[in-house]
Amino acid sequence: MTLNFEWLLALRFLREGRMQSLLILAGVTGGVAVIIFLTQLINQLQGSIIDRVLSSQAHIVIRPAEESALRLMSDAHIAANIQPRGQRLRSIDQWESIAQLVRNTPGISAVSPVASGPAFARHNLASKSVALVGMIPNDYRQVVKMNKYMIKGEFNLTGDQTIIGKDLANDLGVSQGDRIQILTDSGTQQTLTIVALFDLNNKDLNKRWVFTTLRMSQSLLNIPGGVSNIDLTVDDLFGAKPLAQRLSAQTGLLVESWMETNSGLLNALSNQTVTNNLIRVFIVIIVALGITSVLVVSVVQKQKEIGILRAMGAKRGQVMRIFLWQGAIFGALGSLMGASLSFALLTLFSNVYKAPDGSTLFAAQLDPNLVIMATCVAMIVGVLSALLPARRAARMDPVQAIRS
Repeated sequence: MTLNFEWLLALRFLREGRMQSLLILAGVTGGVAVIIFLTQLINQLQGSIIDRVLSSQAHIVIRPAEESALRLMSDAHIAANIQPRGQRLRSIDQWESIAQLVRNTPGISAVSPVASGPAFARHNLASKSVALVGMIPNDYRQVVKMNKYMIKGEFNLTGDQTIIGKDLANDLGVSQGDRIQILTDSGTQQTLTIVALFDLNNKDLNKRWVFTTLRMSQSLLNIPGGVSNIDLTVDDLFGAKPLAQRLSAQTGLLVESWMETNSGLLNALSNQTVTNNLIRVFIVIIVALGITSVLVVSVVQKQKEIGILRAMGAKRGQVMRIFLWQGAIFGALGSLMGASLSFALLTLFSNVYKAPDGSTLFAAQLDPNLVIMATCVAMIVGVLSALLPARRAARMDPVQAIRS
């Protein structure tokens, strides 16, 4: 009975101040909608950007440790200088054991040994500088999802076969089934047959990457049985850097994560997140002030009613809970309406704004956890905002309230 009494009075007070109630409800709805919309939009855009950037590269790359040497000067001065590494391609020592160690490391989902180095691709009179990428197709597909980038043929190689990008094919004037010559710095030359073409949505990579079998690249690059790097995929994208640091300490090799090679992207994403958090904080403050101001005015307007309730035996706690219920109602209704409005905004923006290639930048969807979080925040803010006017109402002297 007590709960029904407090609940009914809270609803009655809200109905009597209908215009004020509608205005503050609109404010809460707008605030929740903006919080959900911006958070969902930024999260999806960040996910899309990361997917586009990382879809064609490994999350972590293991390479041989850089060589350094000391050189003595022949004159009176003696100085230590770091010699730059020679152009000769270096292989990772005992790479099989390193690869096995990495496979047994928690957090690593895929491992692909790669023999990569510079070369020239020739066809008739056309010649292009390329990057030879020798790998095991089944392993490499686990690191880079090449199947979705194939426009002709399949990502599978044997013997003297090769897969090249569509832009390199255009530059050389070749297509699937044609043969090209590969020439490396060591003077090794090999004729390869094109069995497939890919499009990574990256013109530079489409012009440079030439895939061969691991054994073929090892022979062409003069690193028999060796690999130049080991590419890894991790379960947690944002846990790549500490994992890379741990692997570097364990192996003594140069281990770089995507967070280091794409530091500019990571800084941009971090700045976006900070900006979004600031916007959410200011919105919550504005909504809280709006609820508080409306309920304070309501307390002033309802002084006589509050005095009569107190004179009839209503306790301070009951009067206080009446206004706390009003804050909770604002938070609950505002969060539900705000979630619906945010989904409408996401649908509108996803249909209006497109990527340069005409594809959608993001899908119109709501993360249930985000909606639950926003609802809880709105409820808590509503109740806390009502706390000050509720305490003011509960402390009113019945006699003075009735006389005023």
